[in-house]
Amino acid sequence: MNEKSIKKITTFLMCGLILVFTLSVVNVNNKTIETSTTAALSDKKIGWGIKRGDNHEQPNLGAENKWIIDEYNGISMGNSEKPYIYLTFDCGYEAGYTEKILEVLKQNDVKATFFITGHYLNSASDLVKKMIDEGHIIGNHF
Repeated sequence: MNEKSIKKITTFLMCGLILVFTLSVVNVNNKTIETSTTAALSDKKIGWGIKRGDNHEQPNLGAENKWIIDEYNGISMGNSEKPYIYLTFDCGYEAGYTEKILEVLKQNDVKATFFITGHYLNSASDLVKKMIDEGHIIGNHF
């Protein structure tokens, strides 16, 4: 196997692991999630990006991205009618701050979303488990 193939397989496996973690914390409207074989999965490349909105409107995800998110009960945007703030953190590596952040969030009964990389999952799995145990959402950060 060449390096490119190994990288693709590793990326695919890490995405699957992160998806399992995410589904374990997100209550999907009390629906049962049925799984199937990988034969049903598409390998079609889909670009991800948003078109910024004007006048504080929500951004446009694009029709295909919106369909995928809706189809799989994903979370992409909040309610535009209610003034909520979504607290998110990008975790590509652990610099020693996450434990304190989790402590402050717990003290204030605040939930957040942590976008983690595969490297972070491998190097700080104890913190990822703590995030899940404390009710935070784990998202995939490429």
